[in-house]
Amino acid sequence: MNSVFDDLYDKYHHDVFQFLLYMVQHKETAEDLMQEVYIRVFKSYKRFEGKSSQKTWLFSIAKNVAIDHFRKQKSIKTKIIEKFDWTKQQIKIEELMPEELVLQSEEIQKIYNALKLCTVDQRMVIIMRYIQEQSIAETANALGWTESKVKTTQHRALKVLKKRMEDIYREEEEYDKKIRVER
Repeated sequence: MNSVFDDLYDKYHHDVFQFLLYMVQHKETAEDLMQEVYIRVFKSYKRFEGKSSQKTWLFSIAKNVAIDHFRKQKSIKTKIIEKFDWTKQQIKIEELMPEELVLQSEEIQKIYNALKLCTVDQRMVIIMRYIQEQSIAETANALGWTESKVKTTQHRALKVLKKRMEDIYREEEEYDKKIRVER
């Protein structure tokens, strides 16, 4: 069991931690939840039937731990802590120039604000699909949903995010116009 546990931890601990961090937006809380995930894995591995991949099973446990945390806290907050390029569906950008880092940071804040308008289910789907880069089938399996529900939830979440991002950009343009008029 130790080698299986170590293998699961080595392969997926970064992704699971990142998922939890996106969900709870607090490093120490994510670390605590990460421990809870692996406690549950350790206790329940004997019951793992192999009907899904170990990764999907692990993310299903992480999802349940996060939901349990939210129920206890009675408040739900989520952030994206890395740049997400909606056109490429990627989040990793290597070695940016200082000016690019400033712009990236501003864009991240806009996405944080936009994600706050999504439901918990929508946030989970966005995180799993675009940040964790899981397939629709893997996401459905981890959440215990149908693929159709994942697609619908994803579509609705992207619609909310797009509208909020458009509102943010419109507000910025109006502010810029106001500043120019005052000068």
